Amino acid sequence: MRIDKFLKVSRILKRRAVAADACASGKVSVNGRVVKPSYQVKPEDVVTVAFAGGELRFVIKSVNEKASAKEADTLYELI
Repeated sequence: MRIDKFLKVSRILKRRAVAADACASGKVSVNGRVVKPSYQVKPEDVVTVAFAGGELRFVIKSVNEKASAKEADTLYELI
């Protein structure tokens, strides 16, 4: 799954366009590398998202394109 879609499906960012913009501006890194919105994520990847007030780091546990809102928090684990 693309990183921009994962950020949207997992409810970390509200919209896919916002996630794509964050990736394009260098605010998202996977395993220490800044990535583009089309980067394909897989389980066990460590993702860092930079916000104005700090950063959010998490490990991807599973990839499910059709996860519901109730399942969204099972897709990742904060570190």
